Amino acid sequence: MRTEVHTFAFSVAANSILSFFPFVGLLMTLTHRVFHSRVMYNVVVELLRDYLPAGQDFVIRNLTAMMNARHRVQIVSLVILLVTSSGVFMPLEVALNRIWRFPYNRSYFGNQVISLGLALGCGVLALLSIAMTAGNVELMELLLRGHGNGFIRLVGFLLMKVFAMTTSIAIFFLIYWLLPNGKVPARAVLPTAVIIGLLSEALKYAYILALPWLNFQEVYGPFALSVSMMFWAFLSGLLLLAGANLSAEEHLRRAL
Repeated sequence: MRTEVHTFAFSVAANSILSFFPFVGLLMTLTHRVFHSRVMYNVVVELLRDYLPAGQDFVIRNLTAMMNARHRVQIVSLVILLVTSSGVFMPLEVALNRIWRFPYNRSYFGNQVISLGLALGCGVLALLSIAMTAGNVELMELLLRGHGNGFIRLVGFLLMKVFAMTTSIAIFFLIYWLLPNGKVPARAVLPTAVIIGLLSEALKYAYILALPWLNFQEVYGPFALSVSMMFWAFLSGLLLLAGANLSAEEHLRRAL
């Protein structure tokens, strides 16, 4: 990878943070107001607790307040999500095109179309993951009839992790396969998507363990939570691009 990988990763990180909160707010609204599912809503909350490296209670409390706000706020959040999703995928496309040595980038309109498609695909995958977790939890609650609450929580958490990691792998695969402006063999990127999906989970826990030594609170004060999330998104972007580089180099080497 070239030195500009840091530029691409920071661009992806910034737009990911801008789109993350409207995306989660939309999921909370759909599960609570459209599907009217207590279990699905609780799964979204637990996913937030598990995914965020810091400040989980603060973020959940404020997202809940946003969800209970006026309907107009939800519409604005959806518009922001559509705009920022293209900000995530546009620099990613440029970076992936360079990695795969494709000479041309998509037009602005073409990138907007593929970005919207990927954003919708990621949203559908997230909803499916939440629904499958919630469905299994509700089935266990029905079978156990109010008994074994601790067992239900444990199994629910394990199912949530399995479905969430599967969703992450699927999202990595879609990005690696569809986003570059050229033909990328699915079998060339599928193993990488699996590996990067698993590594991203390990990286998250390593980052959580390292947070006390990074001491963002002392350096950034009230902005420590924002900085910790931005740095986490930056590391995730680097990992995504590293995986793309490895798969492309391996495929191109075999093609020679």
